[in-house]
Amino acid sequence: MTHPLAAGPLAIGCGRDDAAAVADLSSDIVIIGAGVLGLSVAAELAARGHRVAVVDPGAANASLVAAGMIAPAFESLLDRADAERAALLRAASALWPGFGEAHGIAIDTNPAEWRGPDPDGVAERLVALGFRMERRGGVVTVPDDVRIEPGDALARLVNRVGVTLIPGRASALERTDEGWAVATPGGWVRAAAVVLATGSGPSPAGLPDAAVRAFGTVRAIAGQIGWVERPLTDRVLRGPGGYVVPSKGGALIGATMVEDQPEAVVNATASARLITEAEALIGERIDAPVAWRAAVRGATPDGLPLAGGVGEGLHLALAPRRNGWLMGPLVAGVVADGIEGRPCRPRAAALDPLRFSLPAPEPRLRFSPREA
Repeated sequence: MTHPLAAGPLAIGCGRDDAAAVADLSSDIVIIGAGVLGLSVAAELAARGHRVAVVDPGAANASLVAAGMIAPAFESLLDRADAERAALLRAASALWPGFGEAHGIAIDTNPAEWRGPDPDGVAERLVALGFRMERRGGVVTVPDDVRIEPGDALARLVNRVGVTLIPGRASALERTDEGWAVATPGGWVRAAAVVLATGSGPSPAGLPDAAVRAFGTVRAIAGQIGWVERPLTDRVLRGPGGYVVPSKGGALIGATMVEDQPEAVVNATASARLITEAEALIGERIDAPVAWRAAVRGATPDGLPLAGGVGEGLHLALAPRRNGWLMGPLVAGVVADGIEGRPCRPRAAALDPLRFSLPAPEPRLRFSPREA
């Protein structure tokens, strides 16, 4: 049986078979990149009545080489998030039921379980961050953490009516009187607005300075995940060093995060460690072969994606670190609102793509002159 991580070129779009047929194609919005953020934005815009073209070279991306976890609770726990960050992740997760229903994406609502050390401390920390939890012996269960099947979800998003998939790499952008023109192997694609959702990959030539500065804040993070043709669990199991996740016809074992590594490389030592962690989580030996796959993600200094406008009809939707699936609907809404000129939603400021290049605020006195 072919495992889901063995997917080759992205073949999930209705798009065009002949790249040459795209010459001088016009669309309302062009999105560069067919990962979860790019396709979430595309589906959101199409649902609002826009004609959307997605340009992507077709290789299996980091959104496909993923477990599909929507995990605000355990991600907050493992990242030692403060209450504000936890609330943001919880708000992003709360958008998923409506987003999934709108785009036909099934959500596995089996709650995730913590089977690692210190269940008392884990439970206490989760409650302090505002998450629901249940404690049964040494297991902490969180109903807020669910999952989707990444391959199925990507296919649903890209096959949305109103979305055209154009194969190839977008090599350059040029300003036009109407907006932008995007260079593809088959010709120029013209649009009023462009969304860059290229992850940690190279950006097209011709970007304005603000976009170049924003891209400069993104660093590459490599990771690997394994697939076993055996159903090891019916729900997400997590510990401090890894996880086991159900997947079609088997299970996923993950995952590593190697900062500032732009190459997708499978590391044998890391593979052995992840298998050991997975065996501890399921309480038995894994006696089936593990097929490993690696990918590279983009991340910002604060771990949140860049989402929103950078001026001149150009918008960003990239660098979600390991939370692309969790953040997809929120990023889609923020970017779509910006394109349409709607008021910013409450969480948009935290994702501002220019937040690392804005002037620093004036320092505030720590005490009043009278106290001095």
